[in-house]
Amino acid sequence: MQNWTEVGPVESVPQKGSRVMTTPDGDVAIFRTSSDEVFALFDQCPHKKGPLSQGIVYDKRVACPLHNWVIDLSSGEATGPDEGCTRSFATKVEDGMIYISL
Repeated sequence: MQNWTEVGPVESVPQKGSRVMTTPDGDVAIFRTSSDEVFALFDQCPHKKGPLSQGIVYDKRVACPLHNWVIDLSSGEATGPDEGCTRSFATKVEDGMIYISL
């Protein structure tokens, strides 16, 4: 059974942007796509630990601001020739509020 933590309203995360949530295990980036889908990843690129929350969000991916690695928002996996993975977290939206399972 998952324990859900309330993050806030969907509108608190900009479209094609992110918001950072501080947890005891480190920062988690909450992403919102242009179609209002919500994803959550540990806020570190698997390459050089760049802050994914500061990257460019497009489709269901984010480009790391340090070396342009592209990370799939649903799985945390690097795409293309790059290899690596960052932790992803289950999310859900109910009545306009975002919840994350930490």
